[in-house]
Amino acid sequence: MSEKSVIENHQWLVLVTVIVGTFLGRLDQTIVNLALPKIIQDFGITVSSAGWIATAYILANAIFVPVWGKLGDTIGRKKVYIFGFVVFIIGSVLAGLSWNLSSMIVFRIIQAIAGSADYPTAMAIITVTFPAGKQRTQALGLWSASFAAAAVFGPLIGGPLIDNFNWRSVFLINLPVGILGLVMAIKYIKESVSEKKTVIFDWWGAITLGVTLSALVLVLDKGMDWGWVSLNSSMAYATMVIFSIIFYRIEKSCPEPIVDFKFFKIGTFVNTLTNNFVVFMGMMGGIFLIPVFASTYLGLNATETGLLFMPMAFMMMVASPLGGHFAGKVQPRYIIAVSTLVAAIGLFFFSFLDPKSTVWDIIIPLSIMAFGLGFGMAQRTSLIASIVPENEVGIASSILALVRNIAGAFGIALFGTILSNATKNNILKIADYSTLRSTDPTIVSQFISLVTLKAQIMAYATVFKISALIVLIGAILALLIKVELKKDGEKIIIID
Repeated sequence: MSEKSVIENHQWLVLVTVIVGTFLGRLDQTIVNLALPKIIQDFGITVSSAGWIATAYILANAIFVPVWGKLGDTIGRKKVYIFGFVVFIIGSVLAGLSWNLSSMIVFRIIQAIAGSADYPTAMAIITVTFPAGKQRTQALGLWSASFAAAAVFGPLIGGPLIDNFNWRSVFLINLPVGILGLVMAIKYIKESVSEKKTVIFDWWGAITLGVTLSALVLVLDKGMDWGWVSLNSSMAYATMVIFSIIFYRIEKSCPEPIVDFKFFKIGTFVNTLTNNFVVFMGMMGGIFLIPVFASTYLGLNATETGLLFMPMAFMMMVASPLGGHFAGKVQPRYIIAVSTLVAAIGLFFFSFLDPKSTVWDIIIPLSIMAFGLGFGMAQRTSLIASIVPENEVGIASSILALVRNIAGAFGIALFGTILSNATKNNILKIADYSTLRSTDPTIVSQFISLVTLKAQIMAYATVFKISALIVLIGAILALLIKVELKKDGEKIIIID
């Protein structure tokens, strides 16, 4: 075997290694939600209290992503990646052994802090492992597809584990899989650090950013329960504004900031982030309602609902490398725009759902949307990695992760509110145009149920139309991503 073949084989082994880590981390996020009913029963807690198990994880994950991105560039990406993996495994085992809500929340926070090291370091490891151009774009595309695969396999793996064992198994399963990923990371990943050495870590920037993100994620997660203009929400808004201003001033004067605002002077960087935000907000805001619709109106159980998403994962995994194949041949903005348009069309088809729909009425739109999203995923990710200095890829990728996570949380909060408000408005409208000529309690009850059902179905249609419109706007915004491609051997240099 030639030296070139050996190097290429090693590169793909590195990719498989980080995919295992990413898959495990994202799988944990989806699989735990299935276990919540059993945890509520075992711990004797309320649904509202159990919500903090997820909220604490989201908060800790969001806060530490930029910290790990900076540390990875500074002290070594392999060190940070392996440290995160080890602590994640420990946190998983502890969560599986937790005895009450308080212990569960603490151990989930440990998991989240460790798990947040994966995204920025994994993306940086791929960037330094694969040469710029087609190979890197394809590698980043395949890695990105693992996110969708984890979301799909979560219910498929979690359901049988919970049914045949108990809720603790969804945490303890991370031990054998985690050890496998850890061994692969130690063996295949090579250490890499930024050429620019950090003298003083930006702790004040990290703290103020953490407070800002905590307030933002908290109000997005709890805003519907609190009320968007309630005292709690208003305090979160105020905290977010005050600390974001403090954070900005710290970063502007810090010689080695945790978030370098000079990136935001690069048009391609800003436009790519904007496209990511709009697309993920519209997609997550619409898609999180699909399992609810399938179980509520089509009568599917958790396992059957999970199976609906299998074609979605397959289409995304097929589309991601296919989109990466066009790297250097077609302007990235055109690939992103067309792929986003296809995703918008898939979302729009969901607006035709009703109680008489079949599983194919969900599978086909999901597949169309997934293909569109996957086709442009490699370009969205590789552009961020290509337009910043290699020694700052960790920081740039952590910003991308933050944007996607916040966009998803914002979309879920926004569309949850839209669904609730649209249902109420539809009930009033339908009632105004309806007449009931009976006082029989049974008939009155059936009348109210039918009005409510019709109002809810119309509300779902409204949500999917709005989400499709938002993603369509993302397709138009993609055309603003202007770059010039210049071939230099197999490398593709992207110039803003």
